[in-house]
Amino acid sequence: MTPGKRRSASDFPAVDPTPSSPTSTPERPTSPGAPGPDPQDPQQEPGSSFVAATMAELRKVVWPSRQQLFNETVAVIVMIAASAAAIAALDRFYGWGAKLLFR
Repeated sequence: MTPGKRRSASDFPAVDPTPSSPTSTPERPTSPGAPGPDPQDPQQEPGSSFVAATMAELRKVVWPSRQQLFNETVAVIVMIAASAAAIAALDRFYGWGAKLLFR
């Protein structure tokens, strides 16, 4: 496609307007190792499956190393300081200009 050329309907793929899936949403299958409520245990607390699922997800997290954490923290602090300095400089400049203009 060349710049400036208008697109026509033939440039886009055809879309089938009829849905290919049924109107009801099927239940999402769970993975075999996914924690969930035990239907055999009527005494299970409602929040325990949430806690188990949260702990399972936290085990999957790839945590940063101490060096990565330090480097990224320093980068964030430097960027915040630079942004604050730029905003302060603009504020002083516009304040100075307003003082001169509205004496």
